[in-house]
Formats: sequence, structure tokens, C-alpha cells
Amino acid sequence: MPDSLTSRQRAYLRKLAHSLKPVVHVGHEGLAAASSSIEEAFNTRELLKVKVLENAPRDARETATEIEAALADVQVAQTIGRTIVLYRAHPQEPEIRLPG
Repeated sequence: MPDSLTSRQRAYLRKLAHSLKPVVHVGHEGLAAASSSIEEAFNTRELLKVKVLENAPRDARETATEIEAALADVQVAQTIGRTIVLYRAHPQEPEIRLPG
């Protein structure tokens, strides 16, 4: 997987994520409590939304940066408002084919 997503790939992932609902919420415990939930969510999907609640210790952009650093091969496709779109390709059988 490439180190970073191109703008075309990010646009494609944003399009796919538009209809998704957030599956993980980051609250006042911060990323420490949510990182295991994010890992579990990536076991069943390649693209997911994370909602950063108002009582979270950091804003969405800072949380997105932390997630990228903390979890292997996770890339941020979008941060808009308090919502983060994350992507990680399945290691053996990826379902999402990114445009070149």
C-alpha cells in the first residue's frame, strides 16, 4: 500500500464513505479507549467513519493524526467537522480497488 493517498484516491474513498454511519465514537477518554474499537472495526471493513465527540480531549484533525500514527497502515481519507474517514486495505483480499 502506498505511503499516502493521492487526491483522486481520497475523492474516491470520500464518495464511498458518504453513505456510511460512524461506527466508532471518541469521547472524553480519548483515543486510548477507542483504538481497540477501531482495530475491531477494521477486521470487518476497509473504510469506516469515526465521530469525535465534543467532550473529546482533542479535535478531529489532531485525533486523525494520532490514529494514523498509532495504528498500522491506517490512512485518513477525510476529516470534516467532527467526523474522520479512515481507510485500511485488507491484507489478503482487498474489496476496495483504489484508482491509479
